[in-house]
Amino acid sequence: MTPTSGKLPRTLRLDPSDTFVFARAAEPGEWAVTGSFLFFDADLSALAGKDRAAFRSGFVGVDSLGFSTLVVVSEASEEEHAAAVEALARHIHERFGAPDREAARAAAREEIEVAASLCNLPVGSVVAMHRSERDGAIAEEFRTLHQRPPGADPLHGRAFQFVETDEDEVEEQADLVGLLKDAPAGVGRA
Repeated sequence: MTPTSGKLPRTLRLDPSDTFVFARAAEPGEWAVTGSFLFFDADLSALAGKDRAAFRSGFVGVDSLGFSTLVVVSEASEEEHAAAVEALARHIHERFGAPDREAARAAAREEIEVAASLCNLPVGSVVAMHRSERDGAIAEEFRTLHQRPPGADPLHGRAFQFVETDEDEVEEQADLVGLLKDAPAGVGRA
């Protein structure tokens, strides 16, 4: 089966946060699927910490089975599509107990086609997912993140704004270490 869109999602890592958020982060640039099948037999109410984060927002890289918060819509050749199916089929057969390689391949094709259906967007579009449990079933919601046009809002998204000051002004300083030394016992100390 060849993909209808010619596009598949790839894992995207904009910063190192996935390596802290998930027990196993996907490598940047892996073909990705939603990965909900990883949670079909899980007690979703008992998930905590990194497992809960993976359930809530993790796409799955087909090579590593690691998680990624974001994916980017990318062109995929027929060969790349087939390789993604085979990589995922190998995991489904070897790690998840599919009865044979053809059954694993069929399941992998289905997962890849669901992933491809998310790619009815321009190449380069970034997609995030929110997964939840509703009435005993796993529900997935997707959103597209858009880049702001240059100059649209120059201060949006900045944590700090630098302001020029007169160099002759006295600079305020705080001695945080000194404050902790003078603090009453148990305040600010581990």
